[in-house]
Amino acid sequence: MSTTTTARARSLTRPSESYFKKIANTVSTRYSMMTARVRIMKEIRALEADPSSLPDIEVQLTDNLHVLYADIYARGNPLYGDDKPYRVKVMLTEEYPFVAPVCLFITSENSGIPIHPHIYSNGHICLDILGPGWTPVQTIQSLLLSLQSFLVSNTRNERPPDNDTYIAHAPKNPKKTSFVYHDDEV
Repeated sequence: MSTTTTARARSLTRPSESYFKKIANTVSTRYSMMTARVRIMKEIRALEADPSSLPDIEVQLTDNLHVLYADIYARGNPLYGDDKPYRVKVMLTEEYPFVAPVCLFITSENSGIPIHPHIYSNGHICLDILGPGWTPVQTIQSLLLSLQSFLVSNTRNERPPDNDTYIAHAPKNPKKTSFVYHDDEV
């Protein structure tokens, strides 16, 4: 009795191109998340080590590494008063520092939304460094100092001309707004 062995060739199918793209995106996303966390921790440690690097700005950290609050004083500007802080909420995405944080002024027990030609009454801020003007070289510290300078240098006690229309239709996330940056004088 003879035994015949039949060998079958295994057919290996090559994964599709979309499979490789999915793997690459997953690796890229995990690296980006790690990069964001490392960068945020480094910046927070620097702020904690030298609170004087943010004069007249008090940072409050939260349990969420990606969310912080800052009370900004606009001392020297009579429009705002020396003892009145304005609270800004800063939300850092997983794409930070390659994408600008989401920032908006919020009301607190001590303050409201500052009146400024580029700050809407819902707290949204029309400032180019929160959009296309952002670069990865900027930091939480430089952002907060820019917001403070934005307030201190203001001379006009007014809201943006389209405030009422904007807030009636504005998305909750200011990043979803396509602001037009045309006024560098305020």
